[in-house]
Amino acid sequence: MSKSRKADLNYLYNLYGLTFIYILTIKDVLIVNLLKSIDKKVYFCTKLKIYNKMATNRTFTMIKPDAVANGHIGNILAMITNGGFKIVSLKLTQLTVADAQAFYAVHAARPFYGELVEFMSRGPIVAAILEKDNAVEDFRTLIGATNPAEAAEGTIRKAYATSIGENAVHGSDSDENAAIEGAFHFAGREQF
Repeated sequence: MSKSRKADLNYLYNLYGLTFIYILTIKDVLIVNLLKSIDKKVYFCTKLKIYNKMATNRTFTMIKPDAVANGHIGNILAMITNGGFKIVSLKLTQLTVADAQAFYAVHAARPFYGELVEFMSRGPIVAAILEKDNAVEDFRTLIGATNPAEAAEGTIRKAYATSIGENAVHGSDSDENAAIEGAFHFAGREQF
């Protein structure tokens, strides 16, 4: 990215508090939603060339509002690091309804979408980007089945999920989605 392009984006960010949502492909970053205003945040659309941003050894996770409210952040992070994952980005935040709708837009036509959006925006979450060889697959194994009754012993969901809907953690299902989801929550300067 050119210095002038970076300066323009930084200026817009500092002046207007722009929120950038990135969708990563192997060579490009596409920032979503052409100049839409949602909750006084402006989403800016442009295409930027980024190299070496897509790492197949990274995945994204969220500790969901149920697990945060129940005080399981520390235990879940311990299971993650004991599972051999390095935390490269981490923050406690709360999704607005608009954020949750955008993050879960892929499920918009499904009957559970409204409940999912309501649940994910009801309280704080912990967002994290994790790194490890074979990160996506290994993390999916560590979190366990969506239904905690079917989750294997020793998995995060077996230990901390209370139901299919309130299942403690989110884990990306592909390298591509890990990049998209991580960039949704973390600016490039927040990813180490």
